[in-house]
Amino acid sequence: MFANIPRIRLVSVILLGAVFSAACQPQPEIEPDQATQPVTETIVAPTAVPQSPPVQSPENGLGKHLVVCTIHEPVTLYRHEANSLVEEALLHAVYENDVTYLDYEYQAQGLVKIPTLADGDVRLQSVKAQAGDKVVDVYGRIQRLLPGVEVMNSAGEIVTFDGAPLLMRQMLVDFSMKPRFWSDGTAVTAEDSVFSYHMAAETNRSDYKIQRTAAYEATGDLTTRWMGIPGFVDAAYPANFWGPLPRHLLGRYPPEELPLLAESARLPVGDGPFRITEWLPGKSIRLETNPFYYRREEGLPRLDSVTFRFLLDTNSVVSQLLSGDCDVGMQGSVSAMDTPLFLDMAANGLLTPYFQPGTVYEHIDFGVNSWGQYGDGYGRPDWFEDVRVRQAITMCTDRQRMADELVYGRSPLLTTFIPPGHPLYAPEVVTAWPYDPAAANALLDEAGYEDEDEDGLREDPKTGRPFAITIGAAAGSDMRLKLFQIFSENMRDCGLEVTSRFYLPSEWYGDSDSPLFGRRFDLAEFEWPVGNPPLCYLYASWQITGPVNELNPDVGRPYGGWDGLNDTGWWDTAYDEACLAAMNTLLGTGQYNNNYFQTQRIFSQNLPAIPLFLRLKVALTRPEVQNFNLNSTQNSEFWNIYEIDVQN
Repeated sequence: MFANIPRIRLVSVILLGAVFSAACQPQPEIEPDQATQPVTETIVAPTAVPQSPPVQSPENGLGKHLVVCTIHEPVTLYRHEANSLVEEALLHAVYENDVTYLDYEYQAQGLVKIPTLADGDVRLQSVKAQAGDKVVDVYGRIQRLLPGVEVMNSAGEIVTFDGAPLLMRQMLVDFSMKPRFWSDGTAVTAEDSVFSYHMAAETNRSDYKIQRTAAYEATGDLTTRWMGIPGFVDAAYPANFWGPLPRHLLGRYPPEELPLLAESARLPVGDGPFRITEWLPGKSIRLETNPFYYRREEGLPRLDSVTFRFLLDTNSVVSQLLSGDCDVGMQGSVSAMDTPLFLDMAANGLLTPYFQPGTVYEHIDFGVNSWGQYGDGYGRPDWFEDVRVRQAITMCTDRQRMADELVYGRSPLLTTFIPPGHPLYAPEVVTAWPYDPAAANALLDEAGYEDEDEDGLREDPKTGRPFAITIGAAAGSDMRLKLFQIFSENMRDCGLEVTSRFYLPSEWYGDSDSPLFGRRFDLAEFEWPVGNPPLCYLYASWQITGPVNELNPDVGRPYGGWDGLNDTGWWDTAYDEACLAAMNTLLGTGQYNNNYFQTQRIFSQNLPAIPLFLRLKVALTRPEVQNFNLNSTQNSEFWNIYEIDVQN
């Protein structure tokens, strides 16, 4: 997820406030090539499909029923279109989870195992690439292989294509499904997964994963193989298994009709623990147990039925939880701003709140190298070129107070773009810069920014201008109002005056004429997703925004275009090298971890941004609900709906 994804999708994450699977905006269309001929290839032995479904067991008689309340109604339940939280929750009920993503790591559920390099079901093979072939370049972009394109060859070396054929790396992953059945009793096969891939590819050619797939095929009754286009090394490869669709039911329909058909979008036949029995638009969706669920003999699911009820607002959700008319208040339907109220309710035994730091973090970017006449000695002093100024402002920022007051101390403070708790977080190499106004003031003195006229504000040593700057953000967030108040107070303690300015989201997140990605700001506060793998390239030189065909004189390469991601203008050669190596190294190797360690070390020393804290995920249940598990990195809290229970 989020591997070198264009900005339109990352901004969608920000605006929606949720993290979803990797996808990308349309690139110039490149027609698929013929299958690339591998130098070596190994076929996995097929696994047998079950011959008959399990005996339909009667209802257990306990009558366990769960009511989930949400302020959002699904638009569709078509597997390749659904992405809202409530749609994801229902997909977890209707379809088996083939893979989960808990605590920044993958787990197999509907698959037999997670493929690995060590076990041989993930491998890199050498393939011959010729002029005109579709490849992924060293920066993660899809390109036609033409002279001048930089790629990584099969030896792991970055080379510039000169027109002569060369060997490149191609990634292959073999997946094995557990035997299971559709809710009509028909066996699920590998061909259902391949059918699902083709349906997705027909209706969403711009999808990030589909664009980078050379082939997806069945290698046995329950086994499939994913093959990437040359040059694409995907650390998130466990997500490259396509969740199956019932080909025996949907295969007769044109792909473009599936997002609208009742059979696929309203009352889909799935292989998960539940099946939809009723959808009352504007009111509710009712699900009952799937009589052919392959884990019935384990006593799963625990519940006999689940109802998703659609309510007007968050107050209605909390009210019906308290009255007993709802059992669960979904995340996105209750507000983190009401955390003190939820804690009071928990103390009185009324409700059980669940809090987890999510995968979207708040941060403040420095306008290190601005665009055009905005700054860097033109329209304003070059405030942030000196790393000591960035370090001082970071030490002058009371991030703990921000976390305590804005997310109630339930999110860890960040020191880099990778949060604590992540397997790649490297505290041993990271510089933390704790809150220390005295040290911050001393560092500003050392950098030459002193208060010569003793009016409480420091001055620029070259121009004598007071150190008065602006921090910008998108309008509409009460949290940011409080954050800016704290930040302004902090900066006053260090002799800086900060003025807040808010913009319409469409203006703030725009392209060349926007304050943010047009690089016309002093300080910018917004969210970024952590990403999987982590998004080191957000601060890489090739992502600096600017005219796509114009050379960046500081870096010596073209700007990343106005749809680039590095709004700070900061760059560092060693950081670029470490990030580029991380992007082109496979998960499961020592180099992969070390490359990300190096990006964090350099980032935390240079501070192109001040990482703040992760946003909170919040959900509520009644005390009787059991096995409810809100996880930081699994998007929906209903990933284990088969285990959720209600105490009678």
